[in-house]
Amino acid sequence: MSRIKDLQKQVNKVLEKLEDGDRRLKAVSHLHGVALAAAMLAKVRGENAELATMAGLLHDLYAYKSGSYDDHAQLGADYARKLLDKLAVTSPEETDVICTAIRHHDSKAETNGPMDEILKDADVIDHSLSDPTKAVKPHEAARYARLRAELRLAD
Repeated sequence: MSRIKDLQKQVNKVLEKLEDGDRRLKAVSHLHGVALAAAMLAKVRGENAELATMAGLLHDLYAYKSGSYDDHAQLGADYARKLLDKLAVTSPEETDVICTAIRHHDSKAETNGPMDEILKDADVIDHSLSDPTKAVKPHEAARYARLRAELRLAD
């Protein structure tokens, strides 16, 4: 089995425990949407699509599990590290790349390393395009405008 499939299995085990069916569906949709967007962006930018996918799958898992977005990026990075260490599907260096991206993913106005930027941008893509009738979040507007230009997306 691939590392991504192993990780998806573990993510799904966590999400299956969510009692609220609507919240569970939103979690599955968002995490998999961000993972897909991250893989695509990684391919476009010449980065590691497998690690980008893993970061996407894990980036908000702690928030969905805990039911809280308070300090979710930092707590989510810590949770992802424990999960990756338990599964032993990544090297220590790969775990660092994934967890650093998760830690920074909520800081949309900052610029960080390549994988961090991929995860931030993938999150914005999912927020902005999962329902294209909704307005782009104000704190994501500048990043979304840059993404539209990079990916040649029409308004």
